[in-house]
Amino acid sequence: MSDPAQAPRRHVPLWLLALITFSGTVGMYVFVPALPSAAAELGATTGAMQLTVSLYVLGLALGQPVYGPLSDRFGRRPVLVGGLVLYTLAGLLTCIAPNAEVLIAARFFQALGGGAGLVLGRAIVRDTSEATVAAQRLALLNLMVTLGPGLAPLLGSAVVATAGWRMALGLLCLLGVANLLFTWRILPETGRRTSPPDSSALLRDYLRLLRSPTFLGYAICGGCMTTASYAFFGSAPFIFRELGRPEHEAGIYLALLIIGISIGNWLASRLVARAALDRVLLIAGATSLASTLALLGVVLAGGLSVASAMGCMFVFTLCIGIGGPSALAQAISLNPRVVGSASGIYGFTQMAVGALCSGLAGLGKDPALTAALVLAGAALTGQLALRMALRGKRRAVASE
Repeated sequence: MSDPAQAPRRHVPLWLLALITFSGTVGMYVFVPALPSAAAELGATTGAMQLTVSLYVLGLALGQPVYGPLSDRFGRRPVLVGGLVLYTLAGLLTCIAPNAEVLIAARFFQALGGGAGLVLGRAIVRDTSEATVAAQRLALLNLMVTLGPGLAPLLGSAVVATAGWRMALGLLCLLGVANLLFTWRILPETGRRTSPPDSSALLRDYLRLLRSPTFLGYAICGGCMTTASYAFFGSAPFIFRELGRPEHEAGIYLALLIIGISIGNWLASRLVARAALDRVLLIAGATSLASTLALLGVVLAGGLSVASAMGCMFVFTLCIGIGGPSALAQAISLNPRVVGSASGIYGFTQMAVGALCSGLAGLGKDPALTAALVLAGAALTGQLALRMALRGKRRAVASE
C-alpha cells in the first residue's frame, strides 16, 4: 500500500470544496423563516415544524463519522457523489412533500447527504496540501461551517417573502444538483491509493483515533472554539430585543459577527505561515476565553449594551476564524491513513458541541446571561481540551 504522504498531490479548486461544504450548513436554518407558512399549508403544529430543523442538525452530525471511514476505504470521490445524490433526491422530496411527516423525514435524509460535503471537503484539502497550507485553506471551509447558519435565515426570509416556502427548499435541491455536476466533472480522486487499504488496519486506526487524547483534545477544542457560537447566534434576536433594538437589526449584528470570522480567517492564513499551529491555537483560545469572561462580567454587572455585547462577541468571532482552522488541521493530520475518519469524527464533535450549546442557551430565562455562561463554559472547556492535546503530543514524542 502506498504512503499517502509521499504520493503527488492533485489540485482541487477551493471554490468547489467551499460550495460543497456550504451546502450542508446552509440547509440548517434556511427553512426557519418558512416554518409558519409551511405549518399553515400542511396543517402541522409548531412542534412538528421545529423537528425539520432539529432533526436536520442531528442528521448532519450522525452522517459525518460514517462518511469518513467509507472514504478512507473506497475513496473520496465515490463517497462524496453518493452523499450528494442523497442530498439532492431528499431535497427534491422536501419540495413536493404532501405533509409534515414526509417533510421531516426528507429533511433528515437531506442532512445525512449534506454531511458528506462537510467531511470530505476537509479531507480533500488535507489530501492535497501539507499541514500548514492545509490550515490556510481550511480557514475558508471553517468559515463555511459558521457562515451557513448565520446567513441562512436572511436568505430564507428573502426567498420566502418573494417566492414562498417551497422555493427555499427548492434552492437547496438546485444547489445539490450543481454540486453533483461539478463534482462529477471536475473533482479527481484525492485519496491517492494504489491498492485498496486493509479494512482491519483502517478499523484499528479508527479506534486508535477515538482513544487518542491528542486527537480528542483538538476535536473538542475546535468544537468549543467554533460552533459554540451557535449559543449566541440563536439567542441574539431576544438579547437585542431586550436591549431595545428592533428585531430586524439582529440580522445586521449577526452579519457583522460573520465578518469578524472572515477577518479571523484572513489573519489565520497569515499567522500560520509565521507561527506554529499550536501557538496560534493557544493565543486564540486564551483571547476567546477572555472575551467570553468579559461578556459574562458585563452581563452580571447589569451594564450590557449593544456596543459591549458586539465588542466582546466580535473578539470571540475573530478567535473562531483564527483558531478553528489550526485545530482542524492538527486533528486531521495525526494519521495520514485515516484523514477521512478523523475529519468525520471532528465534524461530529463540532456539530454535537454546537447542538449542545444552542440547546443549553435556550434553557435560561435571561437569554444574555444564559448565552454568556454557555460561551464562557465552552471556552474554558476548549482550553482544557487543548492542554490535553498538547500533553498527549508531548508524551507521544517522548515515547518515540
